[in-house]
Amino acid sequence: MRSVLTWKDKVDQCVYDLAFKPDGTQLILAAGNRLLVYDTSDGSLVQPLKGHKDTVYCVAYAKDGKRFASGSADKSVIIWTSKLEGILKYTHSDSVQCVSYNPITHQLASCSSSDFGLWSPEQKSVSKHKSSNRVTCCSWTNDGQYLALGMFNGVISIRNKNGEEKVKIQRPGGSLSPIWSICWNPSSRWENFWTNREDEDAEEIIVSRYFQEIPSTLKPTVYSSQGSEAEEEEPEEDDDSPRDGSSEEHNDILAVADWGQKLSFYQLSGKQIGKDQSLNFDPCCLSYFTKGEYILLGGSDKQVSLYTKDGVRLGTIGEQNSWVWTCKVKPDSNYVVVGCQDGTIAFYQLIFSTVHGLYKDRYAYRDGMTDVVIQHLITEQKVRIKCKELVKKIAIYKNRLAIQLPEKILIYELYSDDSSDMHYQVKEKILRKYDCNLLVVCTDHIILCQEKRLQCLTFTGVKEREWQMESLIRYIKVIGGPSAREGLLVGLKNGQILKIFVDNLFAIVLLKQATAVRCLDMSASRNKLAVVDENDTCLVYDVHTKELLFQEPNANSVAWNTQCEDMLCFSGGGYLNIKASTFPVHQQRLQGFVVGYNGSKIFCLHLFAMTAVEVPQSAPMYQYLDRKLFKEAYQIACLGVTDADWRELAMEALEGLEFETAKKAFARVQDLRYLELISSIEGKFHEAAKLYRRCGHENLALDMYTDLCMFDYAKDFLGSGDPKETKMLITKQADWARNINEPKAAVDMYISAGEHIKAIEISGDRGWIDTLIDIARKLDKAEREPLLLCAHYFKKLDNPGYAAETYLKIGDLKSLVQLHVDTQRWEEAFALGEKHPEFKDDIYVPYAQWLAENDRFEEAQKAFHKAGRQREAVQVLEQLTHNAVVESRFNDAAYYYWMLSMQCLDIAQADPVQKDAMLAKFHHYQHLAELYHGYHAIHRYTEEPFSFHLPETLFNISRFLLHSLTKDTPLGISKVNTLFTLAKQSKALGAYKLARHAYDRLQGLQSPARFQKSIELGSLTIRSKPFHDSEELVPLCYRCSTNNPLLNNLGNVCVNCRQPFVFSASSYEVLHLVEFYLEEGITDEEAVALIDLEAPRHKRESKWQEVTSPNSQSLRLEEAMDPMGGEDPFTAKLSFEQGGSEFVPVVVNRTVLRSMSRRDVLIKRWPPPLQWQYFRSLLPDASITMCPSCFQMFHSEDYELLVLQHTCCPYCRRRIDDPGP
Repeated sequence: MRSVLTWKDKVDQCVYDLAFKPDGTQLILAAGNRLLVYDTSDGSLVQPLKGHKDTVYCVAYAKDGKRFASGSADKSVIIWTSKLEGILKYTHSDSVQCVSYNPITHQLASCSSSDFGLWSPEQKSVSKHKSSNRVTCCSWTNDGQYLALGMFNGVISIRNKNGEEKVKIQRPGGSLSPIWSICWNPSSRWENFWTNREDEDAEEIIVSRYFQEIPSTLKPTVYSSQGSEAEEEEPEEDDDSPRDGSSEEHNDILAVADWGQKLSFYQLSGKQIGKDQSLNFDPCCLSYFTKGEYILLGGSDKQVSLYTKDGVRLGTIGEQNSWVWTCKVKPDSNYVVVGCQDGTIAFYQLIFSTVHGLYKDRYAYRDGMTDVVIQHLITEQKVRIKCKELVKKIAIYKNRLAIQLPEKILIYELYSDDSSDMHYQVKEKILRKYDCNLLVVCTDHIILCQEKRLQCLTFTGVKEREWQMESLIRYIKVIGGPSAREGLLVGLKNGQILKIFVDNLFAIVLLKQATAVRCLDMSASRNKLAVVDENDTCLVYDVHTKELLFQEPNANSVAWNTQCEDMLCFSGGGYLNIKASTFPVHQQRLQGFVVGYNGSKIFCLHLFAMTAVEVPQSAPMYQYLDRKLFKEAYQIACLGVTDADWRELAMEALEGLEFETAKKAFARVQDLRYLELISSIEGKFHEAAKLYRRCGHENLALDMYTDLCMFDYAKDFLGSGDPKETKMLITKQADWARNINEPKAAVDMYISAGEHIKAIEISGDRGWIDTLIDIARKLDKAEREPLLLCAHYFKKLDNPGYAAETYLKIGDLKSLVQLHVDTQRWEEAFALGEKHPEFKDDIYVPYAQWLAENDRFEEAQKAFHKAGRQREAVQVLEQLTHNAVVESRFNDAAYYYWMLSMQCLDIAQADPVQKDAMLAKFHHYQHLAELYHGYHAIHRYTEEPFSFHLPETLFNISRFLLHSLTKDTPLGISKVNTLFTLAKQSKALGAYKLARHAYDRLQGLQSPARFQKSIELGSLTIRSKPFHDSEELVPLCYRCSTNNPLLNNLGNVCVNCRQPFVFSASSYEVLHLVEFYLEEGITDEEAVALIDLEAPRHKRESKWQEVTSPNSQSLRLEEAMDPMGGEDPFTAKLSFEQGGSEFVPVVVNRTVLRSMSRRDVLIKRWPPPLQWQYFRSLLPDASITMCPSCFQMFHSEDYELLVLQHTCCPYCRRRIDDPGP
């Protein structure tokens, strides 16, 4: 049960009472000194009614809907018409507390603090009677004969229509327990079965053969939860004598709620039923549903609670912010309205869900929210289990029944194994609260489903295992199995369908479809699966091949016939659809949901009732007959058809020479004439065979028997004759079995006859993997054709392992490679390629194409490269690079350009013809990689709100790019963004001259609108700054020690010596490195060996000498030069003035190389045909790191930080754990 808020309103005064018009269209509220009339459909206020001068306490509507009455603190009662007009007013001596209309005579009872009055339209005056205490509430019996008054002193007075007291009930609490609300059960007959509960167990079972109602005058037929036998008694007839004494006790039940926080029930005689029930709050209002099946209670707990008619709490309807003073049910509906102290009016709809379970012909369902009824759908026998608590879930399986209550789960079992036994006894109790969406019971376990999780518990509550699903579980069903090893069929919201065994932790995925699962069922042989999805489509799959066999629209539930493998039914759109095999659907009208299909009976749930519908199987039988499938038609007929259908089947089978089926059908209709005819016909055939043999024409006898499909007679006739004829006979019999749709028999016969190819074709088309495996393993490896056919079907049926085994058996390695490639089993393919290099091209090319199709282009490029397909590898990289540039992924573009350059270098190394062209491309791509790597930071700075780089880094990068972009600008790189970044950072760092130059250049370019305001403002403000650059920013040439201008017309070289600058690939600062070249005749290996020698250097010796002259005394420092000539030979080669306009490189000889320290020299060891590059660090204490893969230089601290962040080189993405360069 759940409640849905339909509409809500709020008034300024407390809502003390309310009443529905009997047709439910209007709602009358007592709020303040007014009556408010609401439209119940949308909660709109129709009209306020003014007539009282003080607070209105009560309101009531007459059953005929013609008038209603209101009572107020102004001591008056007003009678209103249904047209909302006041027609009569009368007064009491005190404020009016409650009013109530007689349901039969429309007599009005109005009660005040000191008296009560009775008025009817035919009376001229109000008949008033004194009351001993304040009357707080009143209620008429269903027949209008008696009026119950609830008093403030805890007394209940039952009066007749004349006001005379007939019964007086005194509550134990007296004046400490004021009676605040009373109500008679509106049901015309007390439909519950009341018993004294003092010494009863919480679970009792009432058995009735036909489930008739049992009057309360009879002793209840009960057996306890321990399982004692129940005695069945015939119900007595109703007594028609006058309502006097005990004969009327069961008709009127009074519910009483008092401020002693108790709920009680009384008979009309004043006898209490059961014990008081504690409420734990002060009740302010009590009302019944129209049919008396439920009670509403509200009060100081600020909520409305729903109870059964015997006082079992079921749940909360709506929580409020203040006391609930009144609550009523809309007539003949499940709508509830609530009135509160703070003026809130809330209108709720109650939704009662169906709680039930089905196993074969036993159906268990919840009745009255607290009872469980088990119905035998065939015998119509029913059993009721009274749980006396809210029943939340029900599950039934074989002889087990599980019932979930709020605080426990009860497990029942049948007394015996008799299929008709309906006596249940409690087996176990799990005294624990569980929250679950679905409940399933097995022989020894219960399965709890909570959203994505399944839990398997023993009957003692011990959790044995748990399964976690990928998506929400929408459907679960037990599909049978051995005890404690049952299988579960589970459908998920993401379309996945799984099979789970309760003793196995691992779920088996049967198939995955695109739409969510609503309903599932599996055929009797577990070969086919029927699914109803969220689009109301019924889909039927082959469990083994995962093939969709067929689908049908307009389905809300589906069920397989438990006695016929190829028959199912599904319901939807008001129709029942029966489908046999692949024949068209047969329809007939049927309301409800199909939940089971057994033989000719279909179990259908309509609203809250389960029915077994007998459906003749004539239509599917005739569908089989039309195709001459007599055996299948006979199987369908056995499920249930008419005698006329049996006769038609017999005649059709006889005409089709299917004598066995014809005999069975004629025997069913007891047609002896045709049975004798068939017997005589079979006898004539045997005589003909004997005559053929006598004439020496045995072959004609065999042909006769095979044409008549009498293969057993043919075998007897042949005896132990020619093996060739025996083989021919078996082949013919197999052909016949194949034609009559007996594939299993046909396969066995073909194998016996040595016709392996035909057997393989049938097994493969049917998806019989096990049969194919047996055939393939029994065949000799020389029988290549059938083995290849087996491998083909293995591959088709998604069993590559068996296909590989077959190819290995016949030694077909090429097909094996192709199999691994087609099934994308790349590891096996690579292993095979290592053993047989001739297949490498067949492996790596498809692998690369597969990677490219799956958007794994980098891996695809490497695979193409490994396969020797350089052109394809370059094409993939070029496309990747272009895409990265277009999508502004400049960091990726730099990486791809670097990879392209290395690809060109590989081609130049492998192909001398393309050497020069590839080397030119190599240098071009290396240059582009450096540009895009730097521009990545500029792009992020201009496009993203936060900067990720230091101002000095952005300043250096923008200068580097500006000096590099002297000719054509590559695609994607913006000069505007570069100059804008340079201008902003130059201004911030104090390079005002450079900033002014950048702003001036920006004025001549077309800038984006978002930059224009900043550029204009910067161009103006930079004029106020001095026209020079900060000396700290000026770059130094480490070869000639020249300070270079920030804006260098020559580019990234020294203006004096033309030595190219070496930049850090992270901060783009000029590194203290000078490139040098080897003297002619010195090889790279010799140069490295000389550098590694590290010849010791002699330190300069310095001596102080004292020189004395007549006028002075002084100290002189004399330095002794080392044997090498005094200075570092490399430094000596640097210290000269470069006066020319051309670059003169530093060339070193063996002596200079020998003088160098290994830690001061960095070597770019390029592969051939490139030369190695040598760099000397002039500041050895400032450490520089070079990546061994891309040969980019970094300050060591920067490189270590970047590697920690990215776990790879920031330029070439070489991982730190990669040992190779």
